[in-house]
Amino acid sequence: MSVVKPIVQTMTATVAARTLRSGAALAAAGLIDPAEAAAADAAARTLPIAITPEIAALIDVTDADDPIARQFVPDPRELERRDEERTDPIGDGANSPLSGIVHRYPDRVLLMPAMTCPVYCRFCFRRDGVGPEGGTLSEAELDAALDYIRSHDEIREVILSGGDPLMLSPRRLGAIVAALDAMARIEIIRIHTRVPVADPGRITDKLIAALGAGTALYVVLHCNHPRELAPAAREAVRALVDSGIPMLSQTVLLKGVNDDADTMEALMRALVRNRIKPYYLHHADLARGTGHFRTTIAAGRALMGSLRGRISGLCQPSYVLDVPGGFGKARLGPIDLEDAGADTFRVTDWRGGTHDYPAAAGDAKAD
Repeated sequence: MSVVKPIVQTMTATVAARTLRSGAALAAAGLIDPAEAAAADAAARTLPIAITPEIAALIDVTDADDPIARQFVPDPRELERRDEERTDPIGDGANSPLSGIVHRYPDRVLLMPAMTCPVYCRFCFRRDGVGPEGGTLSEAELDAALDYIRSHDEIREVILSGGDPLMLSPRRLGAIVAALDAMARIEIIRIHTRVPVADPGRITDKLIAALGAGTALYVVLHCNHPRELAPAAREAVRALVDSGIPMLSQTVLLKGVNDDADTMEALMRALVRNRIKPYYLHHADLARGTGHFRTTIAAGRALMGSLRGRISGLCQPSYVLDVPGGFGKARLGPIDLEDAGADTFRVTDWRGGTHDYPAAAGDAKAD
């Protein structure tokens, strides 16, 4: 019996042809005013346009501030550049010994077999590398990347990223998973993707079979707003989880999309209802032309603090920032404990109240 409903499976063949890829197409679909088409195309020169039918259907065209549109419809502000912004904001290049590999931490490595995506998020931190021209690794490049992983004994975890690895055919994706599964030293395979939300018809029986591995394999869904978990997306997620694949989530904190407590609470609850464990809430990176998306860190920490009393620990992501230059992630808090002196800590509860807590003997300060 199929684990994916036929109505979902039939969507895949026509999605690429119906994906909106130009200012004129956005105007024809009613997502922008025809007078804005030229500006959209100008912004698209910094990052291609791609909005699948599933994402387009989520946009409320009567709302000028629609949070789904904000993520995917080009904005003229993308042409603005701030001094602190970078073409490679998280330092992939500094940690890339060969094509398709980013080795930032000793025990884990990014393998990026494809640099194409079903949709292009306007806040993308790899906006200078992804797109239809990004392509996929050649057979020789992929072999070299896999050999690199085999030759580094410290690597225990491989993260398939890009681009979106679920844009690969089930045959090619399955070959990569099988190659990693054959490496006895690899303990975890992660696949980071937008596909279940943006193009759920790709989650077919064949694709799920391609993810079969003896190695622990996780699918990490990029999802930023509760409306993205539409019925077809929930069905795709259900198919993955019912097949035995655990799922986590990654969310980017975005001004005007999810930077209020009500929306973030609704998103985290929706994820957990669909058996997806919230993993990371990313502070928006310093990618070129994305300043209109970034909140302050203080606002992000206040938002995380407000969630403590609203949702359980199961629903809580870790709020993190990628340190510019390729130095990895830093946790941003909020911090609930501070040194109050006299062998005492001061703890802040979820209501904002403060309480003294005695330091353990091993924590006592030297005289």
